[in-house]
Amino acid sequence: NGTDYRTTRNGYPPRARKIRMARPMTEARGGNPAVQGESTGAPRVNASVLDRIAFGADGLAPVIVQQHDTGEVLMMAWMDRKAAAETLATGRMCYRSRSRGRLWRKGESSGQVQHLIALRLDCDSDALLALVDQSGVACHTGRRSCFFIELGASGAREIAAPMTSPEALYGRR
Repeated sequence: NGTDYRTTRNGYPPRARKIRMARPMTEARGGNPAVQGESTGAPRVNASVLDRIAFGADGLAPVIVQQHDTGEVLMMAWMDRKAAAETLATGRMCYRSRSRGRLWRKGESSGQVQHLIALRLDCDSDALLALVDQSGVACHTGRRSCFFIELGASGAREIAAPMTSPEALYGRR
């Protein structure tokens, strides 16, 4: 069609129509097919769903997190089997924190939660793409995205300013 997509604001093709917001998986009609026992109040993820993920020798799989309606890449994190199960069961993003050595429920200290819209597996089954509805900022620096440093042959530059301070998110550390 001759459109130069590089000139659009975010590098994505312009939208011809408004995209209908998807509901989080736990709210979708009929529930999440990967979750069993939703009616009992104690959802449990079907083990065969988790078996599809090829976790590495360290028990982790990388997760790219993307805003579902804009395509904006928000962050990269890690999931283990427990984090994937909790994410699928609750519809809220849960990761494995390598630095803390425990599960990390996004927003547990900052209030900036991510609601799962869809969790996708790549062709090799060893990486995940989480389409989320992000509440507030995703980065611990107070930016919408963790990818705010642009690298070039002559140097690096920040391309996004903080939307809030880390102190406002987490209090004084």
